[in-house]
Amino acid sequence: MSSSTGVRSSTAPSGSANGTQAKPGLVPTNNVTVAEGLTYRTRIEPTLTVDDVIKQLCVNLKIKEPPSHLALRDNDTDELVTNDNLRRKIKYKVNLKLVNAPAREARETAEKLRNRNDINDKNFRLALFSLQKFIREEAFAREFLDHNGLNELVDVIYSTSGNALAYALTAVQNLMEHEYGWATLGDDFILKVVQILSSPQSPINVCRPATAILKKLVEADPASITGPQIASSSRSLPAAPPGSVYRYGFQVVFEQMRKESGFLETVVNRLGSADTAMAQYSMMLINSLLAHASDARWEEFISELERLKVRKTVVRLMSLHTTEDLTSCILDFQANIVRVTYRKKTTIVDPDEDESHAAALRSVWACSKLAEEVDSNGQLLKWRKLGFETEDIVQDFSEVGVLGLECFQKFVESDPDFAKVVLEQLSRPEGRRCPIARASNEVVELLSEHWAIFAPGYSTSTTFQPFFLDYYKVHFLATQFFIRMWSESGAASDDFTRVAALVRSQVKVALRRENVRPWHEVEHDFVECEYRAVRDRQMKELELEDDLLSKVPVRNLRAKLYKESFEFVKQQRIQCLLQGAWFVNALPQSSPREPVRRPSRPWRFMRLDSGLKYLHYVDSAVKFPVRQGLEDLPERIDVSLISEIATGTCAPPPNVLRDQSDLPPTSALVPSPLSFSLLSAHEGSLADLIAPDQSRWADWTDGLNMLRRDGGHVASKETAGFVQALTEIGLKIKLLDLSGEMVEIPSGLVAGPPPMNNDFFFSELM
Repeated sequence: MSSSTGVRSSTAPSGSANGTQAKPGLVPTNNVTVAEGLTYRTRIEPTLTVDDVIKQLCVNLKIKEPPSHLALRDNDTDELVTNDNLRRKIKYKVNLKLVNAPAREARETAEKLRNRNDINDKNFRLALFSLQKFIREEAFAREFLDHNGLNELVDVIYSTSGNALAYALTAVQNLMEHEYGWATLGDDFILKVVQILSSPQSPINVCRPATAILKKLVEADPASITGPQIASSSRSLPAAPPGSVYRYGFQVVFEQMRKESGFLETVVNRLGSADTAMAQYSMMLINSLLAHASDARWEEFISELERLKVRKTVVRLMSLHTTEDLTSCILDFQANIVRVTYRKKTTIVDPDEDESHAAALRSVWACSKLAEEVDSNGQLLKWRKLGFETEDIVQDFSEVGVLGLECFQKFVESDPDFAKVVLEQLSRPEGRRCPIARASNEVVELLSEHWAIFAPGYSTSTTFQPFFLDYYKVHFLATQFFIRMWSESGAASDDFTRVAALVRSQVKVALRRENVRPWHEVEHDFVECEYRAVRDRQMKELELEDDLLSKVPVRNLRAKLYKESFEFVKQQRIQCLLQGAWFVNALPQSSPREPVRRPSRPWRFMRLDSGLKYLHYVDSAVKFPVRQGLEDLPERIDVSLISEIATGTCAPPPNVLRDQSDLPPTSALVPSPLSFSLLSAHEGSLADLIAPDQSRWADWTDGLNMLRRDGGHVASKETAGFVQALTEIGLKIKLLDLSGEMVEIPSGLVAGPPPMNNDFFFSELM
């Protein structure tokens, strides 16, 4: 061959006794294996396109197939060789193979599925196995869909079991990485996947892709069309355009879930699976359902989860020593429960319209064993006997909503002596009675403040909060503590705020170091601590601050400032992603059975695009000045594929650790505290990286979490601290004038009477 062809190879396969060597002076770059299994030593010029390489290989190796029918793949990984990665394959002398082009392979695969006679046929099963990988490729997927491949694949799911079913489900799962082609999946298919998951006998290799499919369908709602960066709570967005895969969502999936009564119970039970990946998939599905629950079915879904004690299951997971892979999922679950709690707190109690509210109030009244009366003014005396301020239940629960009602109901039902406690208070002079219901609502406010339940999508917890997941139980203890402090301090009606300050102080003490404290210590702090000890400690705290923070207007101000601070920090973190940064390509932790995947180049620069949809990156042997824009960053990761940002997951390669002096200090193969992995529910880790310092690690892990449509969770104490510090500084600035002048802040604001007429006007001040 002449030197102008660009592709040179030996005339016989390498390793053959009669094989000739490459021409003198020509150094082979890659071995290429052909369909017959023969391997040729080949020199490929990196300036050529893949099409030109294949054409010249066909000429050089005398292959009669049309070049358009062929493609090159990595012989070890089956990765398709493209113009984007050809130079890298040549540089690292990757072994290649000449195979069917994706379009041709897709046509043949669809034909094999269509003509299947025996599901145990070796060729059929091999086609299914290969389909899992190839369907991720654009050219393959489009040709496969054009030849009715999806319908054939769905038929396979209906008619097979075992490994064949697992392969078929995984193929659908991987097809869903594309934002096209699967909009024809109907309710029957969704129900079939639900039925597969509902069966406790379904093997794990079948359940994993089935769970991932449902998760993707839940997230494919019209509200997601605008991209993962938009966390819209609106449920009235326009419908998806015709043919769009964004036509499913929670409502569509939940309607099929309801047809299998044991579905949710089975999914919750799988959280305790010995297979960590299965537990992780199940947790991700539950998180997606929580994050996307529609208004129409929200209450039904949440009630079912509560009935199945999913919180208790997650608390149990927190205590296990094998939860490293589940940490991010558990923190996401906590963030979702913050949303649930906030929504309950802001849902108005309306017993006239909601039967569940009326039933809860009937239960409370029945437990009190009291009778209705008429007071001296001829007004009904009922709810005020239990410590409500008025007989207007809607008004009394206006600040704590359904959350307050549920907490009070559980408090009443959990205390067998509740009726005696009520009678004891009623036996006292009216000014000395502890208003039990009002105390319960105050505890709801204090706990909401402690756990920063200020708004949906704003969660800054970086550690496990098992006590938060036991909200009702903590509320019970704290309310009992409130009643006891009232009695031991000899409080009167005007002392409510003072007793509330004592309870706030005790809440901080009892719930400290929540992620490591045992439950019995919390119980001891609430049950055994005496009034004098609490009062002495509380007197050492800032009494003025306690008084101010108990006021409703100040609580509302704190909530507003908290949201503003969170949004400010979020925008700062996302700006860091837009600027980009260098990271170390790391070695992920792997089991003894899994080979360690060593990165080919030690450094990676990543930058988020302005549309907030892709992370563009380049791998390099050395750091270099990266220009603005995306021109220097040829490869990318779809942000929507990132289902989890796991931290502390990987270590730098030994050679990088030895040769690079500016890496964060750690030992070879020991996970770095500054490492993180971008995980996909579909294909494992998309990237394993180590940040150069704590600040960069916080910027990127929290920025990526905040970028997710469901809000994710905050991973770093640094980010959580920024949000809290900004909130406190803003609050102190707002209160500075008031506190400095000792101005009394009212517990509520009442508008004056309306004007007698509208005969007035406003003039502009010059």
